[in-house]
Amino acid sequence: MKDKILSLGYPLSEVNELLKVSKNIEKDYELLKNNYPIQYLIGYVNFYGYKILVNNSVLIPRFETEFLVEKTIKYAKNIFTKKIDILDLGTGSGCISIALAKSLECNVTAIDISNEALDLASINSKNNDTNIKFIKNNMLENHKTKYDLVISNPPYISKNEKIMESVDKYEPHIALYAENDGLYFYEEILKNISNNLNDRFLISFEIGYTQASQIVKIIHKYLKDVKVFVEKDLSNKDRYIFITNE
Repeated sequence: MKDKILSLGYPLSEVNELLKVSKNIEKDYELLKNNYPIQYLIGYVNFYGYKILVNNSVLIPRFETEFLVEKTIKYAKNIFTKKIDILDLGTGSGCISIALAKSLECNVTAIDISNEALDLASINSKNNDTNIKFIKNNMLENHKTKYDLVISNPPYISKNEKIMESVDKYEPHIALYAENDGLYFYEEILKNISNNLNDRFLISFEIGYTQASQIVKIIHKYLKDVKVFVEKDLSNKDRYIFITNE
C-alpha cells in the first residue's frame, strides 16, 4: 500500500506519517485517489517546528506562511524592545499565533469567525503550551483593543481564480475566497485598523502574488506616514507586505 500511495505523488514523509496513524489505509487510499488532502487524514502538520492539528474546518498551513512568521519575527525584533501585544486576524488552526508566541516576548490575541476553527486553535494552543486569548469576531468589527503587531493571512483568492481542485473541493471556502478580486479583507482590516494600533506598530500580511500594487494603494488610502515593504517568497513572487511607522 505504501508504494501505491507514493505512486499518487505524495511525499515519503507524509506517507510514512499516514501509515503510522491510519485506522483504515484502504479507505484512506481511495480518498487520496480523489485528491483528498493527506494532511487531513494524518490529522496534523509541522508548522515552524510545532505540531498543529488540522481538520477540514481550517486551512492547511502552508510553507509560505512559515516565511510570513519568520519575516515578522525579524521585523518585530528590530522595531520593539519590550514585551509586545499581538493580534492574529483570521487565526484558523492557530499556527501563526502559536509560532509567534513561542518566538517573541508577547501577549497574543487571535480572532476568527468560525467556532470550529477557534475550538481547534484552542486545542493547538494548549498542546503547544501557549497562552493565547481566542475571540470569535468578524475581523476588527467592534474590536477596540490596541496592539503593537497585527498579523493576518486572510482569505485572498478571487472567486474567479482557478486553484488546485483538492484545495477548492476540500478546504474551507470561508478561509480561501474573498470578494473584490480577493482584496476585500485587506480593505476591511486597513480601513478600521487605526483604532487598534499603538504609537509604534507593525502590520504583517500574506498576500496573493498579483495583489501587491493594489494592496499598497489601499494602505496609503487609510494610513498616512507609514513605510511599506513588499517581500517575496521562495518562488520570487510578491507574497508579503509589512507596514510600520518606524
